[in-house]
Amino acid sequence: MTVTAWTAAQVARKVIENKELFILDVRNEDAFKDWKIEGHKFDYLNIPYFELLDGVDEILPQIPAEKEVLVVCAKEGSSIMVAEMLSDAGLSVGYLEGGMKSWSMYLEPIKVGDLNNGGELYQFVRLGKGCLSYMAINGGEAAIIDAVRFTDVFTDFAKEKGVEIKHVFDTHLHADHISGGRHIAEKTGATYYLPPKDAEEVVFDYTALEDGLTVTLGASEIEVGAMYSPGHTIGSTSFVIDGKYLLTGDILFIDSIGRPDLAGLAEDWVGDLRETLYKRYRTLAGDLIVLPAHFMIIDELNEDGTVAKRLGDLFAENHGLNVQDEKQFRSMVTDNLPPQPNAYQEIRIVNMGKVTPSDEEQTEMEIGPNRCAVR
Repeated sequence: MTVTAWTAAQVARKVIENKELFILDVRNEDAFKDWKIEGHKFDYLNIPYFELLDGVDEILPQIPAEKEVLVVCAKEGSSIMVAEMLSDAGLSVGYLEGGMKSWSMYLEPIKVGDLNNGGELYQFVRLGKGCLSYMAINGGEAAIIDAVRFTDVFTDFAKEKGVEIKHVFDTHLHADHISGGRHIAEKTGATYYLPPKDAEEVVFDYTALEDGLTVTLGASEIEVGAMYSPGHTIGSTSFVIDGKYLLTGDILFIDSIGRPDLAGLAEDWVGDLRETLYKRYRTLAGDLIVLPAHFMIIDELNEDGTVAKRLGDLFAENHGLNVQDEKQFRSMVTDNLPPQPNAYQEIRIVNMGKVTPSDEEQTEMEIGPNRCAVR
């Protein structure tokens, strides 16, 4: 039997198209429990590589013959060896090129919908990390919001669409992933915007992202309006695009709400978080489509792979928006929070421009699941 190399893009299509897949993950048990490739119809077997050094005979009965089988490890080496052993035993299997490292880095661009006068809005879904970035295009121009560090993905996509990147925004100073925003701006000559209340320690030039700021895209003047919405950070800012879409950054997710503790100021910011979620957002139209900067679980993906839902539906269904007792809300967002993101303090310093780690160091900083939400 042959061993097939799978790209992260091929695995992403299995997730988005809701296909079946059996994954043999040969990383250590703690790594697997902390973070794995999530799929609606995926089945898993976790056997650490070192337990398979003497052969795979004992696990053969646990591997289904009727499903596609993918072997996964951290960086690919161990998965190739295990896949070859399974192939020698008569199974047709694949391995993930680049391992979980490549899965963490992959971005899938998906069209969210149309804007007025021929514009389009795209969501870039980073399935392995839960990050969501956006590009609005119209009239030959583009605006990017919450770009991750893989700048070529965005510049190449803009080139493919025949548009010039004019505006780049970060909704806040990110703590769980390294932003590519200012680097895209430097590369393209675009204006880079950052909320000034989050930028007190940054060491680079930026344009202040102020409440009420509006920029236009192309001749048809699609508005990208900024709305101050603190709580996850003191500068967190939301966007209403074209009167249709609400980009909430890390304040509001589909299945949860943002955590206020990643700068060590949970007690100080919990009031701002509640004010944003229970007052500021309540003034907005319920038919706005919420587009967050992250997702937590695979069930938050729609059938087309996007992460999006009506604001009115979230007011009805999202538990974090329905805690009427303020004391209980305060407890929910300050007590018993999930573990903080891997290297989040170092990532904040990188996003301030104070240090510039190597690509390998940046990859290690970002490894692991998204942990921006209250659960």
